[in-house]
Amino acid sequence: MILIDPPIWPGHGRLWSHLVSDVDFGELHAFAVLLGAPERAFERDHYDIPAARYDEAVRLGAQPVGSKELVARLTAAGLRRRKAVSRAV
Repeated sequence: MILIDPPIWPGHGRLWSHLVSDVDFGELHAFAVLLGAPERAFERDHYDIPAARYDEAVRLGAQPVGSKELVARLTAAGLRRRKAVSRAV
């Protein structure tokens, strides 16, 4: 299932949502194409979607969920990819 959290994440003068799949990355990438999200919007395990595109994503079938539920479902599906931790040597 495709999930989207509320557009509450600030960046570059806008608010953003995270778009994920709790099934597989193929489903996520196919939905992103349908939505017209550029490939550069993909980061590790999600697409960053500007607030102006939120309603369209929901209209196309993305299920709105809270941010905590989004992360929990992504993790439960085994699709969570955390940022690498840099360690100073």
